[in-house]
Amino acid sequence: MSVDFSHNPIFSGPFAHSFRAEVDIHDCEVEGELPADLDGAFYRVQPDFIYPPTYANDVPFNGDGHVSMFRFDHGHVDFKCRYVRTQRYKAQTQARRALYGTYRNRATDDPGVRHLSGGTANTNLIFHAGRLFALKEDSPPVLMDPNTLETLDDYYTFGGRLKSETFSAHPKIDYATGEMFNICYEAKGNGTTDVCFVGIDKTGELNWEAWIKVPYAGMLHDFAITEHYIAFLVIPMAVNMEQMRKGGVHFAWDSTLPTWFGVLRRGGDGSDLRYFKGPERSATHVMNSFCDGTRIYADMDMSQGNQFPFFPMLHEQFDFKRAAGRLTRVSVDLSKSAETYDMEVLYPEIGVLPRTDERYWGHPYNVGFMPVTDLSKRLDDTLTGNTGLVLNTWTRFDHNTHKSTSFYVGNTSSLQECQFIPRSQNAPEGSGYLVGLANRHVEQRSDLLILDAEQLDAGPIATVKLPIKLRNGVHGHYVPGNLLAEK
Repeated sequence: MSVDFSHNPIFSGPFAHSFRAEVDIHDCEVEGELPADLDGAFYRVQPDFIYPPTYANDVPFNGDGHVSMFRFDHGHVDFKCRYVRTQRYKAQTQARRALYGTYRNRATDDPGVRHLSGGTANTNLIFHAGRLFALKEDSPPVLMDPNTLETLDDYYTFGGRLKSETFSAHPKIDYATGEMFNICYEAKGNGTTDVCFVGIDKTGELNWEAWIKVPYAGMLHDFAITEHYIAFLVIPMAVNMEQMRKGGVHFAWDSTLPTWFGVLRRGGDGSDLRYFKGPERSATHVMNSFCDGTRIYADMDMSQGNQFPFFPMLHEQFDFKRAAGRLTRVSVDLSKSAETYDMEVLYPEIGVLPRTDERYWGHPYNVGFMPVTDLSKRLDDTLTGNTGLVLNTWTRFDHNTHKSTSFYVGNTSSLQECQFIPRSQNAPEGSGYLVGLANRHVEQRSDLLILDAEQLDAGPIATVKLPIKLRNGVHGHYVPGNLLAEK
């Protein structure tokens, strides 16, 4: 049977084309002037189906992991992209067809691959202790060579120390101590309420774990760290086993469930875990978090309802207005006996995928960034057929002044997630560059934009012009060049 994507509805939308290529471009075309002090690699990953999915009700998040690297070298940039050689990728390319079923539903997989990992490594990347990890929250990391993008280990368990079956796509590094922390939900298998927290020291050794239970099995896509605590949000994107038994995907939005904010001591055994209850809310990404004495703050892209239109709604129709995320500060005071958490909307902008100066992860901070939708400057819908909100602006938020500045990409383009790069490791907070992809819908290709992070309204200082159109990615990570040179 020949490869044909045209009959699956996932690939009928404006942003859902399949790329399916591995490319090397030496010395990319650059419009403008690349900063001479920019030396390092910007990695990003996209879900990119190597074969058409076998189920029409699948979701874009089920694509195979496809990693891009932009290697900056003092005024030049090289591009490389590779598929992650997961167990899934290798089995399917050998069979020359799709063998895996709907999103995170192993019962719909071909029986011949159910003993293999179903991980796609398609959500995020992080570099720690000299290792580049490609991540998907339903499986252990995949280890990649940070210079060649060769897959080195398709099921990395930190020397057998990782006991959880899962590993979140959003580890956090405390750059003050060199430690990396992560949350592993559904840690004992599909639908389990077991969650494992792990800590990996600066040498790459897993040296801490704590096991807890959550009120219900649901998406714990991201979490927060502070100097002393771990915090996380349990949202009503709940595992639906009945839906899976009928061949459906893993999650469904259940608006009857409350949202829970959990807090436990970092480095402890989990016995001090406290839960704080809140109304129906969704927040999938944390900008940053910190503590002030016994009060913990976590800034998130919080909405009133489901943010993912392709996951089923159990009790009502999907509502774009209720899906609108705004930067919201969730806080609790552990010295109080309150059973609920506080919420404060910090800015009016609608957006998702907030980022920060990662050197400040887990510590008091003042600067953050987020792709947002400027409703006064809509994308030309005739170009894309789009009917929902489109990210067309990158915005910098200054918590000291409570002001924001923005870059608008124009009405024939849209933006993907942005990444902050410090000008140097000792540069002041927020002093550096903002990078990320722009989708050029007229030219049907992608550009990498580089902006001065302190002057977003001045527009790009350089544009890396790609002759190809990459799929919408999920997350990215930047690694300084001196770390890539070390063995």
